[in-house]
Amino acid sequence: MRLRFSGRLAGLILLAAAGSAAADDFPPTAQFSDIRVDVRPLRDKGAGLQAEALAADLTEALRKNFSDRIGGRGPRLIVVVSGLSLRPYAGSGARPGLGGNFQTDYLEGEALLVGAKGQILGRHPQMTATPSSYGGAWYDPQFEGRRLAAIADIYAQWLARDLPRD
Repeated sequence: MRLRFSGRLAGLILLAAAGSAAADDFPPTAQFSDIRVDVRPLRDKGAGLQAEALAADLTEALRKNFSDRIGGRGPRLIVVVSGLSLRPYAGSGARPGLGGNFQTDYLEGEALLVGAKGQILGRHPQMTATPSSYGGAWYDPQFEGRRLAAIADIYAQWLARDLPRD
């Protein structure tokens, strides 16, 4: 089963009208007042329950990876997920390095630093790629859920490393 969702941030955030910063222009920020995940672009493309599961996994992963930076009166961190691609993975039985059928999952989004009045203070686009096998055994009924959780966690880890601190 192949699901492909991609695209730009088409009219997604009502905050955009309040002003915006250039892409990948993210000012150093010590604390965020809150962290949220917006999966409306995926829902708009028909992702439904998968988008909601990703939102829960990514929210949890972001809160874990930014735990020392949440609280206070700082701006909000909102991650808008614009693309998700879970490639088919059927466990070809080939071993690494022997030319097996290796698939990659992708998660694409943009971290927005949002001020108290809804203005966008900074933007940081990011795309994460992980092997489809990160979800474990492909024949396990929980495989797809673990793939979502794995890519959400890796996305959050990279974002925590990339966003500058005060």
